[in-house]
Amino acid sequence: MIKDAYGDATMSRSTVFEWHKLFREGRELVEDDQRANRPSTSRIDENVAKVKALLYSDWRTNIRLIVDELGISYGSVQKIITEDLAMRKVCAKSPGNSQEIRNCVQENLNFLDNVITGDETWCFEYDPETKRQSAEWHTNKSPRPKKVRMSKSRVKSMLICFFDRRGVVHREFVPPGQTVNARIYVDVLDRLRKHVLRVRPDIANSWKLHHDKAPCHTALLGDLKGNRYSSVEDIQGALTASLKGIPESEFQKAYAQWESRYTGCVGAHGCYFEDY
Repeated sequence: MIKDAYGDATMSRSTVFEWHKLFREGRELVEDDQRANRPSTSRIDENVAKVKALLYSDWRTNIRLIVDELGISYGSVQKIITEDLAMRKVCAKSPGNSQEIRNCVQENLNFLDNVITGDETWCFEYDPETKRQSAEWHTNKSPRPKKVRMSKSRVKSMLICFFDRRGVVHREFVPPGQTVNARIYVDVLDRLRKHVLRVRPDIANSWKLHHDKAPCHTALLGDLKGNRYSSVEDIQGALTASLKGIPESEFQKAYAQWESRYTGCVGAHGCYFEDY
């Protein structure tokens, strides 16, 4: 009600709750506490250059990976990217490609049944739970749970996975230390072609590859985050078990979400933005 009346001039809901708590504890002053204006020790030219180099080497990297690589805080990396480098994450989609897919679906309602998609993802020896995954049920009088900040481990394995509406068609792990270049990926696609002949013979002569548009690891994150594995082999074993445990309905849901996204992409003329 207050927000409706005064607009942006009002305090946020979380700030109101914070002040309410302080007053209940006996606070009488309404001025903000004094704060020490210490200069940032992370946003130095050297770290800005390192962050810039990492971004230029992989435009699709994320802040967590940069934090793990450089050993500086998440907030510092975020400010270096958005303020010092004046960058933001841009998701660019091809409206022509999306329009073509939508036209194919309109002409043949079963078109996506012949489409195989896939992606690559890093899988860590330890991948911390997200804030939402670690949430617990409490009453308003119980103490607030505390979570120790953890970082992803440096021991990791890259999974390449291809799937369709019915499930996983082909998956493989990249050998440790192997760089995925054009030559390696040609071999991966050749193995995919052979797997299609064996596990999807009904579409062997008509399947299409739509790569890197529907991340295959979405359904895995809930099972793997927060777990620890003793070796790369254990990581790969857990991933294999998780892939086998994904029901067909999850793959169908992924394709339904994909249809919704490319429809929105066509309507937005191929451009939309996501903040870090």
